[in-house]
Amino acid sequence: MADIKVIIPAVNEGDSIGKVVSELPDFVSEIIVVNNGSTDDTLENAQKAGATVLTENQRGYGFACLKGIDYIAKQSKHPDIIVFIDGDYSDYPEELDKVVAPILEKDIDFVIGARKKSLREPGSMTPQQVFGNQLATFLMRLFFRAKFTDLGPFRAIKYDKLRALDMQDKTYGWTVEMQLKVLRKKMSYTEVPVRYKRRIGVSKVSGTIKGTIFAGIKILGWIFKYSLK
Repeated sequence: MADIKVIIPAVNEGDSIGKVVSELPDFVSEIIVVNNGSTDDTLENAQKAGATVLTENQRGYGFACLKGIDYIAKQSKHPDIIVFIDGDYSDYPEELDKVVAPILEKDIDFVIGARKKSLREPGSMTPQQVFGNQLATFLMRLFFRAKFTDLGPFRAIKYDKLRALDMQDKTYGWTVEMQLKVLRKKMSYTEVPVRYKRRIGVSKVSGTIKGTIFAGIKILGWIFKYSLK
């Protein structure tokens, strides 16, 4: 059986993090919650649910993900697959087996859990999220002939391929940076449809005007940067 570890960036997800951790499949060898400056009981609830909890006080999605990767890199035995999922309970953690299946069965390098409209709960994605996803994936098709339809946070990647990406973005551009580098390095990739529901709590990105604007700038910046290389 492949060794699979999960990284969950979390900021003030005290009401949801326990559900996410407890509903991930038992075959996951370690669940790593990166507490990214929470002021609620995220840390305590993640520990109660059985997760390894790290602390990254520099706010930023990328900062949190990089903390988790660095922790794994220092372990004596490295996993085969890393899965990323948000801590807000908007994804269905039990669908992890679907997300890793193309890696295990077809030797694919990278998999996106795509939030298909037909599988999304009404209101689970804001209009700005839907528009941003459509624009970003359209531009990736235009510039790189990519087949991505989503920037979904529920994703899996072979550990050695993740290390080869040399991820850098500290904030909102993390997901699109990963996808662009997968394309640039000609890694194999695919999408699998996943269900998506209304998150618990308020989004730190799409739930605020500032977050939406900065995320949009970061995502488009990465795309245009790579289109000029």
